[in-house]
Amino acid sequence: MDLPQHIYRMETIFDKAQYLLNSLEEKISEFEAFQLEIQKLEEYYESPLWKKDFEMDEAGMFPEEVKRGVLSEDGIYNILERYKELLDLLKGPDKTE
Repeated sequence: MDLPQHIYRMETIFDKAQYLLNSLEEKISEFEAFQLEIQKLEEYYESPLWKKDFEMDEAGMFPEEVKRGVLSEDGIYNILERYKELLDLLKGPDKTE
């Protein structure tokens, strides 16, 4: 007996869904495990030390070749906002409304 073609198509979708869900669960776990590091980044950004480092960078006190995305006001702010947006997305809609 030949299987109908839709069985093969649905099996392909099933396999892809399984792969994507497994990958997503792994990345979510990785993201959750990294939350303490993000909190450290946020604490640094809100600290006087970040402001001092930022001012030193603006004054040209760090070598040009040094990577310093963390001293970019927009860069660090955007990372922290994206982090908060993803947290909200993972939590789902607010049930109290």
